[in-house]
Amino acid sequence: MKKYLLITLSIIVVSWANLVAAAEDIAPRHIMGATTINTDTARLLLARGYVFVDVRKPEDYHSAHIPGAQHLSVNSEDFTASNLQAIISKHEALVFYCNGAHCLGSSKASQKAVEWGWRHIFYYRDGIQGWKAAGLAVE
Repeated sequence: MKKYLLITLSIIVVSWANLVAAAEDIAPRHIMGATTINTDTARLLLARGYVFVDVRKPEDYHSAHIPGAQHLSVNSEDFTASNLQAIISKHEALVFYCNGAHCLGSSKASQKAVEWGWRHIFYYRDGIQGWKAAGLAVE
């Protein structure tokens, strides 16, 4: 009986740990200081000329990106306030995106930009996956 209880408890603990680990790989729905947008809003902002910043790896960006998007990989030493400032001033609006809800890149980029003083940040959580799923053009 004790052995059965110990095995059951072990299974529960391992399952719980796996669920927690999986949840950490899902991008947050909201970033304090940024506005979360959906694909329809992203499409409208692109049409209005807003700057989009793709924060994925260079090879991902080069394989397909939202038309006109700038590239600045969040997981590199190049992701700095001065390099972001070279793309867009702190007083202008920008849209960050990555690979979708299972990619933490755009949430990290949005958080850093808030810390660095940007105030008009749009967090496109659905990213390139949401864009493609909607049948929108990529470059």
